[in-house]
Amino acid sequence: MNLATVDKIAKAVLYEGYMLYPYRPSSVKNQQRWNFGVLCPQPYSEAQQGTESWTMLTECLVQGSALAALEIRVRFLQLVARSLGEWTAPLSELPGDVPEFRAVPRLEIAGRVYQPWQEAVEREVILPACRVGALIHDSLSEPFEFPAGKQHEYLRESDASVRGVMIREQNKLLGIVEVNCQQEDSDIFKVSVRIRNLTPFVDAAHADREEALLRSLVSTHTVLGVQDGEFVSLLEPPERWREIAASCQNAGCWPVLVGSEGQRDTALSSPIILYDYPQIAPESAGDLFDGTEIDEILSLRIMTLTDEEKREMSQSDERARQMLERTENMPVEQLMKLHGVLRTLRPLKEGTR
Repeated sequence: MNLATVDKIAKAVLYEGYMLYPYRPSSVKNQQRWNFGVLCPQPYSEAQQGTESWTMLTECLVQGSALAALEIRVRFLQLVARSLGEWTAPLSELPGDVPEFRAVPRLEIAGRVYQPWQEAVEREVILPACRVGALIHDSLSEPFEFPAGKQHEYLRESDASVRGVMIREQNKLLGIVEVNCQQEDSDIFKVSVRIRNLTPFVDAAHADREEALLRSLVSTHTVLGVQDGEFVSLLEPPERWREIAASCQNAGCWPVLVGSEGQRDTALSSPIILYDYPQIAPESAGDLFDGTEIDEILSLRIMTLTDEEKREMSQSDERARQMLERTENMPVEQLMKLHGVLRTLRPLKEGTR
């Protein structure tokens, strides 16, 4: 598996929509995020009559013998709810137990602004390597669990007295990845990877989407690698396998070839539609987390934010702070490289419809 190449693309998929311009928690856009690759708990999906998915299915083709070995990794984000508490009288020292506090929507302490937010933790489920031939007779099921957690960060005034607390809380996630295979031709195998969110959710029928998201797999995608075999492009399959390729079912995602042009050992099944061999533009200096990312326009817009807006952006989230710092320190030469880049369209192969 060519992880070095696929990681850049997978990271872009993973954090698509993490923050949207104008990159501040107070922006409505940043309170309505996470539209790609969301797998809600099954009870919530059923309560919504299927308008919210709880499963994701990838089907792709492998050319080779029954001894071809598959490597599969499922990646997603787990959301962490960040809330704030304030004490009316600052504490001179850290308490042994968390004392009673008043929940607040905003705190300014020692010149820094704190706000509630949804942060994200990267999760990965790595399945054991398996032969495609073995999967024909015995499917692979890999359960996974990520435990609940709660952390308290005490917020201090400039005199070191404790004024408030930031609480980060995450729910337990449960799920399963199921892999099976069927032989379609003498040297063609259809591989199926299904991801299910089995997280319990009491009273899901009366919950809102924000509550469901805290129990969801977000920006879910699958990375597949093969040894002693090759993946077949579903976008441009050879004529003799076109009908088999058309029979592949993909729900909530689409697999494409990843790597250098012509490589066929790695595939990325993404909730965002991509072409085979997607690339991060070499002019791009770093993540902007925005849909249909246009680096020059977004970089210029960041530069025009007011000082107060930049302050909120830098103090809302570590990734946002790094993005602001990178943009403000961008050399003129690098900014100019973002302007006026022309790219040619790839010609369709003969016989492609």
